[in-house]
Amino acid sequence: MPIVYKKSKAFFQEQVSAEEAEALLEWLQKTKHGEIDFTKAKHIHTAVLQVLLAGDIRISVWPEVTSLRSWLQHIFEKKHTK
Repeated sequence: MPIVYKKSKAFFQEQVSAEEAEALLEWLQKTKHGEIDFTKAKHIHTAVLQVLLAGDIRISVWPEVTSLRSWLQHIFEKKHTK
């Protein structure tokens, strides 16, 4: 499973495809201030990224993959400085 949901935390695993966006949106709507753990993420589809950017989330752990971590940190930094 590309995203494992446990109470108020979502754990991203390996490849997270566009098909995961709807379930993620539903989880975010039910889980206020959800936390995201990107530790094992290697690829995140832009549809999933759009859901994350629209949601009220906190990143608890960034990805181990350096290029993905840098990209996501840059995007979320811009979101919080607007």
